[in-house]
Amino acid sequence: MGALVGKTALVTGASRGIGRAIAERLGRDGARVAVHYGSNEAAAKETVAAIEAAGGTAFALRQELGVPGDAASLWAQFDRLAEGGGLDVLVNNAGIAPMLRIEETEEADFDRIHALNARAPFFIVKHGLERLRDGGRIINVTAATRIALPNIAATVMSKGALNTLTRALALQLAPRGITVNALAPGVTETDLTPWLADSHGREFGENFSAFGRVGTVEDIAEVAGFLASDGARWITGQEIDATGGALLGF
Repeated sequence: MGALVGKTALVTGASRGIGRAIAERLGRDGARVAVHYGSNEAAAKETVAAIEAAGGTAFALRQELGVPGDAASLWAQFDRLAEGGGLDVLVNNAGIAPMLRIEETEEADFDRIHALNARAPFFIVKHGLERLRDGGRIINVTAATRIALPNIAATVMSKGALNTLTRALALQLAPRGITVNALAPGVTETDLTPWLADSHGREFGENFSAFGRVGTVEDIAEVAGFLASDGARWITGQEIDATGGALLGF
């Protein structure tokens, strides 16, 4: 513990999976962590308890994302629970990735995916800029959009938008010493990838990585921890590939 002592972080979608692992990592590094969740209060409390058990501090805040007024409401809760304190690290992690090919995607599906994956981070950043301290960090969890993934076409489209926003924000916020980077996981074992429980699905997932295995949430959290640290102060506007070398041999 130490790299983020005295700093405050907000991680969206932190009650499970990659978000929880990132929240726990930032907590171990000394940050006070705001654990955002959409509906699963019990899971969010578990994340807070895990951070506190490791010697860190955290608090949970609930807000459905992808709905009108979500960002303003989120920050109002943050201000109250953080007792007016500022922010040093913002991790836009919350998102969805339904397995839908373009011919299976209805307008309602498309709108929901983009509202949560692209619109919500945009306005969370917009309303958070006045709270984000100079020298802060924004980390947008996206996807490996360099890879063709027709089974989640609307999702990768929304994540591509977030990658583009990352570059625009990096240039805008550089004078304040704020870095903005996209973190792109590959096939990672979470509750969003139940198909990995099947032997054929796991073999398929393992074949994506040059290491011949599926990623873990800890693999992604380690990269996020670095991006949040002072050691990453000279990295901004980048899409950090955390796929384990996906499809390098193809």
